[in-house]
Amino acid sequence: MRFTAEDLLRVTFADEPAPMVELTLAVAALQRSDPLFAPWRRRTVRTLPRSAGPLRELVPATGKGPLFLDPPARGFDEGLDGVLSTPARFVRAELRRVHARGTRPLPWTRLLADRDGEAWRILEAAVRAARATMLEPAWDRVRAGFDAERAWRLQQLARQGIRTTLAGLAPGARWHGTALELGGADTEGAAEGLEFALDGQGITLLPSVFWTGRPLVGTYPQGTFLVYPAVTPLPLLDDPGRPHAPTALVALLGRTRAAVLECLVQPRTSTDLVRELGLAKSSVSEHTKALRAARLTTAQRDGKAVWHSCTPLGLELLGGFPA
Repeated sequence: MRFTAEDLLRVTFADEPAPMVELTLAVAALQRSDPLFAPWRRRTVRTLPRSAGPLRELVPATGKGPLFLDPPARGFDEGLDGVLSTPARFVRAELRRVHARGTRPLPWTRLLADRDGEAWRILEAAVRAARATMLEPAWDRVRAGFDAERAWRLQQLARQGIRTTLAGLAPGARWHGTALELGGADTEGAAEGLEFALDGQGITLLPSVFWTGRPLVGTYPQGTFLVYPAVTPLPLLDDPGRPHAPTALVALLGRTRAAVLECLVQPRTSTDLVRELGLAKSSVSEHTKALRAARLTTAQRDGKAVWHSCTPLGLELLGGFPA
């Protein structure tokens, strides 16, 4: 991946996970042989309705399905609207690209390019069924994993710089001048090959808890995205609805204060903490004050709201205790 100086100045992190991207990568994970996902695959195969089957015909185990299926929109409804409104020209181009790899086009997928109403209804039903089975039950964990990954990468960026941060996104990645070699990253959205030039447009980093393969590069109307595997994949993520702070951290701070610190990996208001942790407002105030005094969190007032978030020291403390 060839960067210019302008590209390096335009590297950004996505603010939140993209539901349609995670959904297509979950479909890919369903077909991969990664042993880490084996229990998840067994459970999902038992519950996945037949109406979701067409997605497996479009998205292979490589994750390199047609780009119109996974717009990096922030919300599911927005993403699905983007899928359903894809121009026929782009649909045809993407289906040709996917089928050029030797995948035989199925009759109903051929009709997608012709904007056949029934074919698009089949696709919409498949997306909604897959989302209800694979994405909705896991979304709290997906979001928690994304938040922790993003916070850690931003801390790494502040301490070690953009080159080290980018090289850390894939095992074996290394720099050759201004070219980042990602160990055979899979590229999409342009003529496929060994090189991908950003040409000053920059790139957005988007971690995925469903993806464990090589980074994927996709060019969308919203820009170029590098989708890479989060350090902690979905099967290793705890349910954020249960107390799961590391035991040693609980012993140091106490269970409630450790839970407050863990929540603040992503900025939250005092009201958010009251709601999410079921604490009294006075208790939240006491714990956030203590964490601030220890320089583990910061607070910033915005109108009537007070936003709390972890400091680098707080993040380091969270990452330094084994579960």
